[in-house]
Amino acid sequence: METALWHPFSDMAVVREREFVVDRGEDVWVYDTSGNRYLDATASLWYANAGHGRQEIADAAAAQMRKLAGYSTFGDFANEPARELAARLARIAPVPGAKVFLTTGGGEAIDTAVKIARRYHDVRGESSRVHVISRAQSYHGTNGIGTGVAGIDANRTGFGELLPSSSRIAYDSVDALREEILRVGPENVAAFLFEPVIGAGGVLPPPEGYVRGVVDVCHEFGVLAIADAVICGFGRLGTWFGVERWDAEPDLITFAKGVTSGYLPLGGVIAHGRVAEPFWDRPGNALRHGATYAGHPACCAAALANLDILDREGLIERGRTMEGVLADALAPLGAHPLVAEVRAGVGLLGAVELTADVLEQVPTAIGDLASLVRQRGVLVRTLGKAVAVSPPLTVRSEHLQEIEGALAAGLEELALKL
Repeated sequence: METALWHPFSDMAVVREREFVVDRGEDVWVYDTSGNRYLDATASLWYANAGHGRQEIADAAAAQMRKLAGYSTFGDFANEPARELAARLARIAPVPGAKVFLTTGGGEAIDTAVKIARRYHDVRGESSRVHVISRAQSYHGTNGIGTGVAGIDANRTGFGELLPSSSRIAYDSVDALREEILRVGPENVAAFLFEPVIGAGGVLPPPEGYVRGVVDVCHEFGVLAIADAVICGFGRLGTWFGVERWDAEPDLITFAKGVTSGYLPLGGVIAHGRVAEPFWDRPGNALRHGATYAGHPACCAAALANLDILDREGLIERGRTMEGVLADALAPLGAHPLVAEVRAGVGLLGAVELTADVLEQVPTAIGDLASLVRQRGVLVRTLGKAVAVSPPLTVRSEHLQEIEGALAAGLEELALKL
């Protein structure tokens, strides 16, 4: 039967009568409406960090809904879950004097961070600083600013120029950032956006010294460094926000996904104390920006319950202790003739990239591989030239071996079709 649901990032001419309907979830498993079980090797869309079916999170959200389901936090309005969540995030943030601006997701968080950066320079008398630099292969959501700065070219195509004052640089070069700041003029650059590990662009870990290096370059020129931790945060890289692994102190940190493990939509921006200062200590500098559901009490209650689980069960550290196990599990795939590269070893995420010859010979090879793996009871994510793996942080070694086995079998069947 044809669906009326318009799926994101989907060719609806193909999907319209071919939906894969997920019915329920339990830990690392999800089930379709026919009762078939699948190992969720992607934690849905990088976010089910605590695993599926956590009654504690559902109960916390339900209890809050019975008390106060939702209310605005504009002006001087607040609610206790939003206040408690902001305080907790500020305490664990890797920046001093942190303040927290809440949104309803990662895309809103990116738009918020860039607007904060531009407004920060404006209130300090540097209104010419509006240019935003990002990296090739980067993904920063699909809101206006996030689309405008996207480093995945296909995500910008067809929408017109959404952020004219922006540019992209090589994803692996600190020198490229310095050169671009000088080309544009430091007095014109507001911010540099970077993911500690590039996610949707192919799971690309940073070169040695990169994260600390780009933050230092930003600070040298008065440019705000925005760490996009939407994917990398809440244990995915083995720390709360990812950037701590490289002893870096960005000016703004965006977060979402793992903050609630996807149980309810929530995101936000953590601002360094010096960035918040003009807005917090100088009357008349209101930030005229915010989402209707910012600080939604039920979403914040879900986040608090999720953070309790991540902390109590040691799941933040598990993202790091399991990274080697995942890398070892995926390593044998690198010897397959269809595989160009296996990327893993920084956090609990990885990618298997196919060779250029295969992709040229069969343009649908990535989607075909994902379908073959799904037939073997494992869900992986397609990413251009690769398939990605980012399971819940509760995953065990035997689950990782099952993921590798399904990928290996899928590659073998794909090879037979060439």
